[in-house]
Formats: sequence, C-alpha cells, structure tokens
Amino acid sequence: MEILQLTVILSLIFWVILIFFRGNFWLADQMLETDVMQLETWPSIAVVIPARNEENYIGATLQSLMAQKYPGEIDITVINDNSTDNTVEAITRIKNERIVLSNGSDLPEGWTGKLWALSQGVNLSIRKNPSVDFYLFTDADIEHSQETLKIMVTKAEKENLQLVSLMVLLNCRNIWEILLIPAFVFFFQKLYPFQWINNPKRSTAGAAGGYILVRRTALEAAGGIDTVRGEIIDDCAIGRMIKKNGSIWLGLTRNVKSLRSYTRLSEIWEMVTRTAFDQLNYSVTVLLVTIIGMIIIYLVPPFAVVWGLVFNDNLSLSLGVLCWVIMAIAYLPTQRLYQRPFWETLILPVAAFLYSLMVIDSAKRHWTKRYPSWKGREYPQ
Repeated sequence: MEILQLTVILSLIFWVILIFFRGNFWLADQMLETDVMQLETWPSIAVVIPARNEENYIGATLQSLMAQKYPGEIDITVINDNSTDNTVEAITRIKNERIVLSNGSDLPEGWTGKLWALSQGVNLSIRKNPSVDFYLFTDADIEHSQETLKIMVTKAEKENLQLVSLMVLLNCRNIWEILLIPAFVFFFQKLYPFQWINNPKRSTAGAAGGYILVRRTALEAAGGIDTVRGEIIDDCAIGRMIKKNGSIWLGLTRNVKSLRSYTRLSEIWEMVTRTAFDQLNYSVTVLLVTIIGMIIIYLVPPFAVVWGLVFNDNLSLSLGVLCWVIMAIAYLPTQRLYQRPFWETLILPVAAFLYSLMVIDSAKRHWTKRYPSWKGREYPQ
C-alpha cells in the first residue's frame, strides 16, 4: 500500500527532524547538578505557596521546606486561596515562626487563582523584607530535598541567572501514571526544548510551576505578577516575561518530588484539557496541524507494523519497525528519568493517542463554553 509506505517515510523524516533539529529535547539531559559553591553571603529567600484545598499535602511540603540546609534567611508565606477543606488546620498544626499564613482575598476579575495568590504572597513578603533577594514560588504538594534550595541559589549566582526552575519528579506508580506521566514530560520537553530555554540567544522561554526561583529585581523589572495575571499557563508566562530581561534555566531533577497521585485517567485528563487548547492559542488551524502531526509521528508506525504483519507487506513492516524503534530510543532517556523498563518505551503511541483525544476535548470544551476549571473555580475565556 503505497500511501501507507509514504506516510511511514514521512513519519521517519519527522523523527529525524525532531531528533537532530529540536534542541535535543529527547535527551532529557538538563539535569540539576549537585555541586554547591560556597558564597560569602547567602541571598535571602521569600517562599510563596498558594494553597487551595491542600490538606493532604501542605504539611509535608512545609516540613521539607523547614528542613532545608540553607545558610541564608528563609521566610515562608502561605496564601490560603479560599480553601474549603482543612488546609488551614494542617498549616497551623506546624509551629514555626518562619511560616506566615494569610487568607487570600476574593479573586478579582481578569486574574487566575494561582497568580492572584502569588501576587498577594509577594506583597506580604515585600512588607516584611523589601530587599529580599529571591522569591521561591512552589506548589503546596511538593516535597523538597534538603540541599535543593542551596543548589538552586548557587546555580543562579554562579551563572547570573534571573530565574531557575525545576520540573519536579511526578508520581509514576499506578497504570495511568506509568502510561501518561513520562509521556507528559516528554511532550513538554518537545514543546519547550530545555536546551533552547537555557540558551540566552534563543527566544524560547518557559518554566515549571512546581518550583520557580526568581530574583526580586528581575520580577520587578518585568512588571511583577500583574503582567501575566490572566494567563492559564502561568509558569511558562512567568518564564517568558523574565527571559525578556535576562537568562533563565529550566531543568529536571529526581530530588524534588510531587506528592500528588493521579489514580484515575479522568484526573490526568482534566489536568491536560484545562490548558491544551490555550497552548494552541485557540487556533483551529494549529489544532488540525497538531492532531495530524500526532497521527503521523506516533500512530502511523505501529499501524504500519500491524498492517505489514496481517497483509504480509514486508516494506511497510520494515519501515514501521524502524520508525517505532527510533521513537522508543528517543523516549528512553525520559523513561530512565522515571526508572521505568525499556519495554515501556514501546507504549508511547498509546499515550500519544490519549493525549490527542485530550487536546480535541480541550478544544471542544472551549467551543461549548465548558471553560477551564481548577478545584471548582472556572476561568471564562
């Protein structure tokens, strides 16, 4: 079947382009090193944590932050973003003078909830220490290793970076996490090649919202959180606005971990559909190109293998196997990051199929005015 064979060849061409001309994203090599440079004076840090219905995780997050082996000054501000569970009680059970808990005010029009909480946390931190050196924006479900803050500050100081960010290690234990979480990280790296983000000569910018360390002066020079107040994909928006005025760095780590588990497909589905169509700038053309590209790149090779086996089409079989093996090899470094076995690289097409459906559903929700929501809060667009 010539059409199938030509399509597999096209898939092969796309994989060559991705591997050699897309910032080596697939290598997953932008790892946070463990070296620590001794500084004469350690910068002061203001940690800001937005918390909305986080009773199950916020305690462990705060304990890990208080256990940081950081020689400098650290203050922690938690903004309770109108939680309806026992988040406040979980925070107040931890007795530490460095922790300030503030109940956030109602969400103003034009703001997303997380960015409004961050903005309030920044304002509170400024009142306490107007000359604070860095803000650490982190989520309420993150477990921090003891040396991470020291390492991140060292990197920022040594390389004169305005922002350093980590894509924390997500849970990867149950069937849906095993299938979809490494693929999520792989696709994120493909969309935002870390080497390009970390190259000051390239315009590509991004960050990961679970861990963003940003200089106060850089944030103020960029106009503050107010500049990106309505952004659904808030972390990448912060990365973009900071990179306009200086260098940034985004990397991977095994030592800072998300505590949140996704036990059902619907939980990952909701996470992706909330931002997917926004990522495509609500463009039908970009949506069609994305879906066609996903089909050609990820679904055609295994289809060609099955076709070749069933209909004794050796050429389609050979091309499909070649392309699928290249795909698996490209996926292997991300799988190793999550300490998964090699054979699981072969299920990337299944994950790609599900993510394609999520992107389509995200567009459908936008068109039918089922707007993105987060923990019961809807964001009309």
